[in-house]
Amino acid sequence: MRNLGERSLWEGGGIFVAGLLLWLFAADVELPVVELTKARVVMMCLGGAQTMWCLYRAARRPA
Repeated sequence: MRNLGERSLWEGGGIFVAGLLLWLFAADVELPVVELTKARVVMMCLGGAQTMWCLYRAARRPA
């Protein structure tokens, strides 16, 4: 179970960093299918939420 928690923590952090990189370096890019301005905010929110949830679960885990 510990590996699953660590993997989720890394996934959440990676999604957050990917959204942050989109925010920093892809501000001028226009795609016909997806608006990157909204996608980066959603990615950062979901990645941050997943990371915080994993940290909360790790803190609440019995010793």
